[in-house]
Amino acid sequence: MNNVKNIFSIKDLENLSGIKAHTIRIWEKRYNVLEPNRTDTNIRLYDLASLQKLLNITLLHNHGYKISKISKYPPEKIPQLVREIISEKSAKSHAISAFKMAMMNFDQAQFFATYNSLLAEKSFREVFYDVFIPLMTELGLLWQSDTITPAHEHFISYLIKQKLLINTEKVQVLEPTKTDKIFVLYLPMNEIHELGLMYLNYEILLHGYKTIYLGESVPTENLKDLNKYFDSIVFISYMTVQPDKDSVNEYVKEIQDAVLKDDSEMWIIGRMTEEIKNSNLNSSTKVFKTITDLVSEL
Repeated sequence: MNNVKNIFSIKDLENLSGIKAHTIRIWEKRYNVLEPNRTDTNIRLYDLASLQKLLNITLLHNHGYKISKISKYPPEKIPQLVREIISEKSAKSHAISAFKMAMMNFDQAQFFATYNSLLAEKSFREVFYDVFIPLMTELGLLWQSDTITPAHEHFISYLIKQKLLINTEKVQVLEPTKTDKIFVLYLPMNEIHELGLMYLNYEILLHGYKTIYLGESVPTENLKDLNKYFDSIVFISYMTVQPDKDSVNEYVKEIQDAVLKDDSEMWIIGRMTEEIKNSNLNSSTKVFKTITDLVSEL
């Protein structure tokens, strides 16, 4: 961990903590809660210890502690108070902060410790819905704002995928209890954001259906082949960045015309579905805004 070099701007701290840069500056000036280094041009720079402290202060502040009071605590008092006030209500925000710190430090041990503490109180489904989904949403925004690097995102995504695979295998070995349809899950060409699709695979298996998981970057021709082997197929695709807004409507039309048979359906979810025109959808195609919405359709 000593080799991890992470220096943050005040804007990075704002993005990671949710506390406005203006407020951070006031807290520094009035209460000396953080002590940034400064460049030759007087730009504030913060280390990982500062980020951890700010995340802890934020949690205390959100629970009614005044910053004037927090600033007078000795350094060891703040994390101690954080541990004491972590309740069912605050466990989610604390866990998300802990996972962020694990990511920034590339610290697998902290990831596993945080995950295991959550699993002691919650089911895997609850952990995924309550913590992992909001975490991944935040990470997407942090990546877009250049607060984190692709390496950070890949690191944390891989660890979450591991947990998904372990839990998926537990339900995969069970015989399907529902046989009226079969689900084929895939990502379009050049789409590599797989976590959401992996979780849907887990949920569908948990609901007693058979799934065929094809994964990322699947050509349309490969989907057509499935019709030779199965009837009543529901194709599910997660469109996060591909097809892009200029081609997503054409892509949906291609799937409807070339892949769907009379007894098959297409369910689509993901950010790019916002670009799909309703007039381009036929009765066999459904668009879902959230994972929860799709799961409720099962």
